[in-house]
Amino acid sequence: MKKICLTVVGLYIGLLAAFSQSNPDSSYRSRKLKIDEINLVSSYYHQDGDHAAVTGGIGSQKLTDISNSLEVKLIRYDHLNRKQTWSADIGLDHYTSASSDKIDPKTVSSASYSDTRIYPSFSFSRENEQKGTEWGGGLSYSGEFDYTSIGANLHGSKKTANKMGELTVKGQVYLDQVRLIYPIELRDGNSPDPLKRGTDSRNSYSLSTSWSQIINQRFQLAFLLDLVQQKGYLSLPFNRVYFTNGTVHVERLPDSRFKVPLGFRANYFAGDRLVLRSYYRYYFDNWGLRAHTASLETSVKINPFFSVSPFYRYYQQTGIDYFAPYLTHAPGKEFYSSNFDLSKFTSHFFGTGIRLAPPNGVLGIQHFNSIELRYGHYTRSNTLQSNIVSLHLKWK
Repeated sequence: MKKICLTVVGLYIGLLAAFSQSNPDSSYRSRKLKIDEINLVSSYYHQDGDHAAVTGGIGSQKLTDISNSLEVKLIRYDHLNRKQTWSADIGLDHYTSASSDKIDPKTVSSASYSDTRIYPSFSFSRENEQKGTEWGGGLSYSGEFDYTSIGANLHGSKKTANKMGELTVKGQVYLDQVRLIYPIELRDGNSPDPLKRGTDSRNSYSLSTSWSQIINQRFQLAFLLDLVQQKGYLSLPFNRVYFTNGTVHVERLPDSRFKVPLGFRANYFAGDRLVLRSYYRYYFDNWGLRAHTASLETSVKINPFFSVSPFYRYYQQTGIDYFAPYLTHAPGKEFYSSNFDLSKFTSHFFGTGIRLAPPNGVLGIQHFNSIELRYGHYTRSNTLQSNIVSLHLKWK
């Protein structure tokens, strides 16, 4: 079943490093494939609210999710001294959802009450550090009880001659299959709408571009633009919609959606102990949704190996053209939803992270590079609230 996923907006821009070699063979680098780093991320997420889409925009949104992800990166240099990076990632989520159990409320605890999602991915990239170019691609899969997704991507980047600017372009495609599980009372021909059976497709295509620029040693900027086209079954079959005449229908949304997020990041290094990372994004789509995101994160270095990173994100959106709350949709509409994720609201997400990276390794283990613990609290104007705790361990 679809679950609500809240993620901290990334506020990091990688520093553009300049490498200069007059002869590719002038300094030898090992051509053997070796482990560069291993990342293990675990998190616990809990939410609650009063506007579950499964029950038409009313009822409990209580949900818990335990997530674990393991990433392994390997590198080598080929005979032309180009850096090759292989990355393999496997993720596993398990969640329980009170609202999903209302798909069939006659059961004490149905199969939809909990679910497990597995999502492996693999990527490859090759970087020519002398020319400032990089290209690569990847494959991914995600599967759970009623949803599967296969993804692929290609990307390329080019730095300017002085290595102060970089243009990056990335194309992605996701080919999804949705299992059509309807509310119990609308199955077997009881729905006022003609309902499909089996599965349906939902495909997404995106093109992302970014320009990163080092202004000086302390200040960096990046400009971001995404173009996203979705086609297929974009509704959720188990979301109910209650009309003013008392009838209940399955959520119905257009089979096409075009999204445009654009924004920028700015990082300022205010000395050796303080880094300021800011982000702004404006979003619009052809369903009538408009949104603004603004965030700020600071990284305060207490000593050479211990830092604290408080953060705050503000988000505001309008509702889509097809949203209305419980029992307020008028009969005769072509499209309709009572999913409060698509309604008008504002939200605040704030918290902090602490990071430990001793020069001799965590607990004196040389390759145990760092450990980071983060906590975030999310609150939304339409009653939804959540908390997330995550732990990141890195071996390098």
